Amino acid sequence: MTLRVGIAGLGTVGAGVVKVLRSKRRELVARAGRDIEIVAASARDSAKDRGIDLSGIAWEKDALSLAARSDVDVVVELVGGEEGVARQLVERALNAHKHVVTANKALLAHHGKALAASSERNGVALKFEAAICGGIPIVKALRESLISYDIGAVRGILNGTCNFILTQMESTGRAFADVLTEAQALGYAEADPTLDVGGGDTAHKLCLLASLAFGTEPDLDGIELTGIQGVRPADIAFAREFGFRIKLLGVARRTKDGIEQRVHPAMVRAGTPLAAVGSSFNAVVADAGEAGPFFFEGRGAGQSPTASAVVSDLVDVARGALGPAFGRPAAELVAPRRLGSDIRSSAYYLRFQVLDVPGVMAEISRHLANEKISIESMLQRGRAPGEPVAIVMITHDASHSAVVRALKAIAASDKVSEAPCMIPMEPV
Repeated sequence: MTLRVGIAGLGTVGAGVVKVLRSKRRELVARAGRDIEIVAASARDSAKDRGIDLSGIAWEKDALSLAARSDVDVVVELVGGEEGVARQLVERALNAHKHVVTANKALLAHHGKALAASSERNGVALKFEAAICGGIPIVKALRESLISYDIGAVRGILNGTCNFILTQMESTGRAFADVLTEAQALGYAEADPTLDVGGGDTAHKLCLLASLAFGTEPDLDGIELTGIQGVRPADIAFAREFGFRIKLLGVARRTKDGIEQRVHPAMVRAGTPLAAVGSSFNAVVADAGEAGPFFFEGRGAGQSPTASAVVSDLVDVARGALGPAFGRPAAELVAPRRLGSDIRSSAYYLRFQVLDVPGVMAEISRHLANEKISIESMLQRGRAPGEPVAIVMITHDASHSAVVRALKAIAASDKVSEAPCMIPMEPV
C-alpha cells in the first residue's frame, strides 16, 4: 500500500524532496517495499516557480489542513521555527495518528520530549534525521547503530556557515565582518546571521545529539554559548603558530559529576580529523569508549543532502521502522544533571591587548597566580612603548570559573585596552 505524504514548505529542501521522490521512485519502491507518493502540499505562494513538477499534488493554502486530510499518512514539516504553524502542524498531525518527518531542529530542541511522548501515545513515528547536519546520518547512528557502545561524548562542527567563515578568515587573513558579507553574498549566511554566528543553530543541534547519546531530555538552557563574532584574524594566526586551528564546536560530554554541554570557538590541534574539516562541511565525533571515536563528515546543508535525509526517514516509515524518536521511550528521558563551571576544566588560549608599559606582565601573572592558573607557553609580538600590543598564552588545565575570575580582574586594569580573549583548547 502506498505511503501517502503531505509536505508543508516547498523551499530549497521541500523542492528537493519532491525531486528525489519522483526521480528515484523505482529505487525507493525497491528499498521501502512500497511506493511513496506526495499527495498534498502547502507553501506560502502556490504560483511560485520552484523548478519542480507539482502536477497531481493537491494544494492546501493552510498548512494545518494537511494534518486533517484522510489521504495523508505522514506529514513532512519543513516550515521551520520553534512555535507557530510548525509546532501546531506537528502536534495536530501526531494527534491525528499521522507520522511526522521534520528538519526542524529549533522545534525539537524546545519541545522534543513532549512531541516524542505524543508520537508514542498515538502509535506513530517522529523522525528528524535532516534536523542535524543535513546529509550526515548521525541521528540514525546514535539512535540505532551505536546503541551497544557507551557514548562518552559527542562533539563536532555543526554549522556550515561558521565553518566557512573561519576557514576563509584563516586562508585570507580577512576580518570576521568582511568574510560574513561574502558568506551572505554566496548564500551561506542569512540576511540576519545571528542564529548561525551566535552559536544558536549549533546549540539546537547539540542538545538533540546529547539527548540521543546520553538518554537525557533535550536541555537547550543548559548549554553554555559563545559565538564566533569575537574571533580576530590575530587569534587565527596565533593559533597556527601554536599548531592549532579555530573551529566553532558543539561539545556534549558525560562525566561522573554531570553532563557538560557547550558551544564556543575552540582550539583544535592541526592534523586531527576535526581540524581538517573545511569550508561549509560539518563533522561529528562520537567517542565510544574502548571502541574508539567514530568520525562522520559531510555536507551539513543544501538541497540534495538535506532532502536525502528527509527521504531516508520516509523510507524508514514506509518499512515500518518506527520506534522512539530519541532511541528510548520519552518517559525514560531524564533531565540531565548539569556540570558546574567550578568543576569543568580545560587548557585555554588567552589573548590580552595591553599597553606596552613596565609592570603589565607582572600584573597579569599575579591575577593568574591568584587563581592557581599556570602557563604552558607564551608569545609577545613587537615593541610599541605606550601603545597596545598582544600578549598570548596557553595555560595548563584550569578551572573554567577560575579563568573567568582571573580575566575579570585583568580586564579591570588601566593597562588593558580591551576585554581579554579566552578560547578553550579541545582535547584530541
